[in-house]
Amino acid sequence: MNHSPTELKKDLKIRHITMISLGGIIGAGLFVGSGSLINMAGPASIFSYALAGLLVILVMRMLGEMSMVNPSSGSFATYAREALGPWAGYTIGWLYWFFWVIVIAVEAIAGANIIQYWFPSLPSWSVSLILTFLLTLTNLYSVKSFGEFEYWFSLIKVVSIGLFLILGGAIIFGLFPGVESPGTSNLIHQGGFFPNGISAIFLGITLVMFSFMGSEIVATAAGETPDPEKAITVATNSVIYRILIFYLGSILVLVTLLPWNSQDLLKSPFVSVLEMVNIPAAAQIMNFIVLTAVLSCLNSGLYTSSRMLLTMAQNGDAPRMFLKINKKGVPVQAILGCTVISYISVAFNYLSPDKIFLFLVNASGGVALLVYLVIAFSQLRMRRKYEKENPGALRIRMWLFPYLTYATIIAISTIFIAMAFIDSLRSQFFLTLLIAVLVVGSFFVKRNSRSADAVSKEKKQMTI
Repeated sequence: MNHSPTELKKDLKIRHITMISLGGIIGAGLFVGSGSLINMAGPASIFSYALAGLLVILVMRMLGEMSMVNPSSGSFATYAREALGPWAGYTIGWLYWFFWVIVIAVEAIAGANIIQYWFPSLPSWSVSLILTFLLTLTNLYSVKSFGEFEYWFSLIKVVSIGLFLILGGAIIFGLFPGVESPGTSNLIHQGGFFPNGISAIFLGITLVMFSFMGSEIVATAAGETPDPEKAITVATNSVIYRILIFYLGSILVLVTLLPWNSQDLLKSPFVSVLEMVNIPAAAQIMNFIVLTAVLSCLNSGLYTSSRMLLTMAQNGDAPRMFLKINKKGVPVQAILGCTVISYISVAFNYLSPDKIFLFLVNASGGVALLVYLVIAFSQLRMRRKYEKENPGALRIRMWLFPYLTYATIIAISTIFIAMAFIDSLRSQFFLTLLIAVLVVGSFFVKRNSRSADAVSKEKKQMTI
């Protein structure tokens, strides 16, 4: 089958999509960041994960509904443009792109720090650049090579969590020889199930929402499969048990086995559980798994940001140079464009870690919530349009429409506004808001300049 030079090659298989959908939600935040949340909210932190997970399930259901009708590599930026207008597609597209190019830099730096655990003499900045360069090559080679790398990264994460749950379950039920089960002592005898009150749960939701960012990547990837409908169905239907098993299962094991106020949680809760059963080289094993999660996120970031940049160029919202697609169906210029920005960001981390780089990271902090909010508003508008024009295409439907959609919008808006009142998240709230205002403003400036150019050309033609 021949592909035109402007067409992405549909080389991702259902097995790639299945594993991306399973592993895509498991980031380094689960392995490293979960401990500090448990330390803050106690055993009740499981409710923080459950409520945040419920919101993500609802958003993914909405995205699945729209993707089933119109599979697109631009995904929600395309739907926002159709539902809310060109300004919405432009704004959310650039914000999402900005989020992921910063994530690429953050993950490259995190990966370098992990590798220094084994090779302390290697300079961190050079390892960051090498990791980004190597994963750029996999994305440039073909979309299939991206899918293959992501398949194995995700498989390692999924198997690791699966083995951890089996091990944790064996300890909890007293089936592991030589290790005494803590029973319910860590759940109810260390200040109770809610040691820091109900408010800590809601504070936790705000923090957990960022851990789930990446679950929507599969909707983008579905546009590059021969059977997008099947891919979207797999991804949408699996999100419930992905969150239930991987996140809620892991957190339940952690809060049962470790006292919530233990300093081991702040170090690495997963390492602490492995050390309970005297597994040799527990820290080494967990470091490898976290490195896998980091590289997976880096790989996905390069893929997602480049596809968003391509879609923006197709809509006239980004320079036309990013439209170029090679014979293998890969948007080369878009991938390189995203990589260059990440190299610059990595450089900022070493030149000005406490100013420029910190500003970039904080400014991208609330983007996840804005993206989810736009997906919900788009689905609200598009559902009514689909029901009028093509009701048969709605093979995945949002539950209890429109009530659950409204409830999701209210919940996400509340979480976003709450960031302004939380000391640790206040700077992220205001900087994200600042970047969003600047992006919206740039859309209208660009549109007005185009209109002025068009009027100028028309006057010249009339004069001639």
